[in-house]
Amino acid sequence: MSTYTQNEHMPLISIIVAVRNGALTLQRCINSITDQSYALKELIIIDGKSTDGTVAIIETNSTVIKYWESEPDRGVYHAWNKALDHVKGDWICFLGADDFFWKANVLGQLAEYLKNAGPKTTCAYGRVALVDENGKTLMTIGEPWEKIKKKFRQIMCLPHPGLMHHHSIFERKGKFVENFRIAGDYELLLRELIHWDPVFIPITVVGMQNGGLSTKPNNVVISLKEMRFAQKMNGIKYPGAKWLSGFLAANVKFLLSSYRQSES
Repeated sequence: MSTYTQNEHMPLISIIVAVRNGALTLQRCINSITDQSYALKELIIIDGKSTDGTVAIIETNSTVIKYWESEPDRGVYHAWNKALDHVKGDWICFLGADDFFWKANVLGQLAEYLKNAGPKTTCAYGRVALVDENGKTLMTIGEPWEKIKKKFRQIMCLPHPGLMHHHSIFERKGKFVENFRIAGDYELLLRELIHWDPVFIPITVVGMQNGGLSTKPNNVVISLKEMRFAQKMNGIKYPGAKWLSGFLAANVKFLLSSYRQSES
């Protein structure tokens, strides 16, 4: 991975999309990238050997994709790690097929902030809108760092699709740990943000369709367990009240969901 900037002021932004059987939403994601008014961008798509027409969509859009492949992988973090071998951007963001940039000028707005980022700024993030299948906004997540700094050491509260990673993070800290299913992004950010503070950019960056991997009741429990493991990996001995209350609530929801399924 190497850095590239067309001029000394404006950054090249690499967008990595990991997908498997995402034919229903992938074109919307790609359109939101190609429609960006900001020119200094590159798109990399890693497909996990889809069988639903995803590859045909990628092939149709191949002229706007810097690199793509369709091979079996070991999960989203393995896919992202493979993509990192092909990026040249100063800043990198990671999207799923269900995600899309909120407006056509989002990357341009981000670039205005990022071009003036100091040497200690390695992460910058905005807000993410959770939407339903019809595109209706359910809620918006993402708060200033001063409000969530303490909470971040307990649970993942940064909206990862709306986050820009400076390329130097992966050169200094390494890539994602691939044995995580859901919380690998949290672990990577813990590695970095224990030492540095991210910058909050007060705009909505991405729309994220509700119903992804981490929102299912059982997966919420798995996610919280992985968060705790990530904390231990990074020397955080006590999980905190936010994690404990979240873990209790997630287990109750999972038990209720299992009971309803058994009764139906």
